[in-house]
Amino acid sequence: MIVFRHKNLWKLFLLLFAVFIGMGSLFYTENLVKKLKVEERENIEMWAEAQRLISLSDTSQNVDFLFSIIENNNTVPVILTDETDSIISSRNFDESRTGDPEYLKKILEKIKEKNEPIVNYLEDGHFNLIYYKDSIILKMLIYYPYVQLAIIILFILVSYLAFSSSRKAEQNQVWVGMSKETAHQLGTPTSSLAGWIEILQHKYPDISITKELALDVQRLEKVTERFSRIGSKPALVEENIVFIIIRTIDYLKSRSSSKVKFILDFNSDKELRIPVNSALFEWVIENVSKNAIDAMEGNGEITIRISETDKAALIDISDKGKGMPKSTYKKIFTPGFTTKQRGWGLGLSLARRIIEEYHIGKIFVRYSEVGKGSCIRIVLNKGKR
Repeated sequence: MIVFRHKNLWKLFLLLFAVFIGMGSLFYTENLVKKLKVEERENIEMWAEAQRLISLSDTSQNVDFLFSIIENNNTVPVILTDETDSIISSRNFDESRTGDPEYLKKILEKIKEKNEPIVNYLEDGHFNLIYYKDSIILKMLIYYPYVQLAIIILFILVSYLAFSSSRKAEQNQVWVGMSKETAHQLGTPTSSLAGWIEILQHKYPDISITKELALDVQRLEKVTERFSRIGSKPALVEENIVFIIIRTIDYLKSRSSSKVKFILDFNSDKELRIPVNSALFEWVIENVSKNAIDAMEGNGEITIRISETDKAALIDISDKGKGMPKSTYKKIFTPGFTTKQRGWGLGLSLARRIIEEYHIGKIFVRYSEVGKGSCIRIVLNKGKR
């Protein structure tokens, strides 16, 4: 659970880091936009003053200087009107369309909604109005932080996915290697034990304990087989899952506390053939059942129900344990997540991998209530794939 928590903390840190950079950039850019807006208005006011002075035809004024002020405005779109809003001239608009009066009128209406016009008073008591809109540079600056934030989030997302995939592939290789080595190490002593039990059964056929020992050796052989198959796609064969479940539960009964009661709520004579790998499917039933026993702290009832639809077989394993909140429904199938003091949090994650990846089925928490118990549902598709 600690590993799982650390993983979530890293995800949160990456998200907060992206938000921090984006918000910082947004705040800084907004300040620049405000300053640029003020500067643009000051430039337009200077442009308006130059227009006014030229209209006075005062030869004492430096006309060349005034015209240079007007000509230097190459970025801010401007419309000059009289006091009745009749358009006199315009600048920095699409030249191919400025000859169309309707085009400029539509632009003028839009500009009026955004910026207050600059009033240019004339000597005869009349005045002109100068309307302007934000320059292309200012617009680009306004949208820049949002684009930057999107790029940062995209970069972090791609980096996280690449890192996560790489790490997952590396972990898979480690687990596959460990599983193969475990199977190899278990193989020799298991074969030796099988030989000794065969000798005991031959020399002392009346000793009942040898039968139980033989069952345990068979279980070790199955465990060895399971570990040896991790990392490779297992073959699926149509088998009667009712018989497999009964066989698995019978083995668990004899090796569980007498305070744990297993209830098989289905017809034991029913035959329900589903394409499965029996060794791996037994492992799933074991892991889910053991998880239920842990949830009840070794005291309570576990009920196994089998039902079917036209397309699938449904196996429900419910307990009367401590239950869980909805927030942990998906987390319990994540590698490393566990609520126990001891354990690696791999049992249910292995169960999910076996069911969903190898059997193309589903496994999920059907329901759970804190203090009352839980139910895990396994869905296996009918028919060969």
